[in-house]
Amino acid sequence: MRILHLAPPADAHNGIADYARHWRDAMQGSGAELVCPPLDAGLPPLLEALDQHRIEWIHAELGGGRVAEFEALRQLRQLRPELGFGATVHDPERLIWRAAQLPGSLAWLAACPGPMPQLAGLLDHRRVLRMERRLARQLDALVCMTRRGSEALARRMQLAAGLSYTIAHGNISVPPRPLPPGPLRLLYFGYIYPGKGIEDLLQALAGLRAKGGDQAMSVRLTLAGGTAPDIAFGARGSYVQSLRQQIHRHQLDHVVDWQTDVPGTEIIELIQAHHVMVLPYRESRKLAWLGQMRSTSGALAWATACGRGAIVSDARAFAEEISHGNGCQFRHRDPADLQRRLETLTAQPSLAGEWARHAGQLAVERQWPRIAEQYMTTFTQALQRRHHD
Repeated sequence: MRILHLAPPADAHNGIADYARHWRDAMQGSGAELVCPPLDAGLPPLLEALDQHRIEWIHAELGGGRVAEFEALRQLRQLRPELGFGATVHDPERLIWRAAQLPGSLAWLAACPGPMPQLAGLLDHRRVLRMERRLARQLDALVCMTRRGSEALARRMQLAAGLSYTIAHGNISVPPRPLPPGPLRLLYFGYIYPGKGIEDLLQALAGLRAKGGDQAMSVRLTLAGGTAPDIAFGARGSYVQSLRQQIHRHQLDHVVDWQTDVPGTEIIELIQAHHVMVLPYRESRKLAWLGQMRSTSGALAWATACGRGAIVSDARAFAEEISHGNGCQFRHRDPADLQRRLETLTAQPSLAGEWARHAGQLAVERQWPRIAEQYMTTFTQALQRRHHD
């Protein structure tokens, strides 16, 4: 199958770009021919690629606050409706959540201070939702990585039966490695910016240590991941610096390690040097006005690939992802609940081994070649259904 892939540039600092790179490699390994033109040159190069490579299927990665892929997919669907069209929706229950540009009647609010830009986005969301639904109903297959995400997307987009699919986040094949010896080592891994709940993790760790006990006092935490300026810095200054101040305030300087901007070649070694990954994500209160985000996490896929369990918040669709015996959950924005999970783990350190074993089993099921096969089957069936109709 010849596929035109609409995705963020390979050098983008976000999880969707990381996913897209692995997806392309896996699809090519399954026999598909992938064409991945840049989107910044507009529509003409895309149309040229369709004819030059005799494209059969156009597939987009949607989410992460980007709209270029959405717009390209929408325009190509209008111009070449005879082709197959699909998307992996990374942030269901919506496709893009916000438009690239506000209509003229609201555009002036974007330049105002304070909450006015957010208000403009809220006032515009019904128009954006109509755009999302219109395109979603014109596609042949919409893929989410969790069942909960697929159900939420189908419900919000008002999709006909058979258009929404669930294909888990793939992971690379990683040789298993035993848990490290010594005290419990926790790892936060992912892009470091507000909304990930790292503050809650620090507070929970401080509470754990305040209770005392040899096991609790020996726990260490590593904060690792990307800190690109566009996500770690903003109008309020450096988010990383604010975390360092919180660490100092909680008297955690000697038990928290930093490993920022981790090279891709070192990710496996980093994760496997720890016992458990902790992802304390928070539900966005701002996005709650627009819908419910039911996505998963590339970091969690890395934990699975490396044979490590995870403690996750109940935000997004994380509960579904650790329902295989590979971890536990706590209430998001609730450091006390997270602290209780850490207390249980320190009291029963064998849990880390049980979670790791189940994660390793899940990793085999989700290796990228298997995921690519599921995508190929989905695309083939969608094209057959289209030709039959």
